[in-house]
Amino acid sequence: MSKVYLLLGSNTGDKKDFLWKAIDLIQEEIGNVVKASSIYETEPWGFECDEFFLNQVLEVKSNLLPDQLLNKLLAIEKKLGRKRELPIYQKRPIDIDILFFDDLIINSIDLNIPHPHLHLRKFALIPLNEIAGNFIHPVFHKDIRELTRICKDDKSIRIYEQYIHQTVNLMSVKA
Repeated sequence: MSKVYLLLGSNTGDKKDFLWKAIDLIQEEIGNVVKASSIYETEPWGFECDEFFLNQVLEVKSNLLPDQLLNKLLAIEKKLGRKRELPIYQKRPIDIDILFFDDLIINSIDLNIPHPHLHLRKFALIPLNEIAGNFIHPVFHKDIRELTRICKDDKSIRIYEQYIHQTVNLMSVKA
């Protein structure tokens, strides 16, 4: 089984509900969600928009191969109303990014792992640091704590909903 870190984001509609629906579909179609960060409210990155995002990082155990994972995640996004159009950065009900897939390095036309912008984005690093601070980035050879510390991103980020227990019992967290 592979250990996968996913970043969820939503900035339209009932944002928290979109996160929960994505988690449910990930549990059904991808694998077991074993950890979830707190939910963070974050300023849009890469485009101007009045609506802030809700972001959360998940650790998932999965038997899928990286390309299978990507295809399933794209299908989940589509099922939840995501339309992939130009420009790339725009409002969206759900966005699911693969941050890491074990310690693999993949650079293809369709898939880049680790996520190529992770080290530049506090909205990804801070929730990832919450559940996987010791994880070593396979390209930069620094742990997530260090990458978070040296990140120069100055966009606003704050805890929206904090989870005390990192090992997730999704039914009790939803209540």
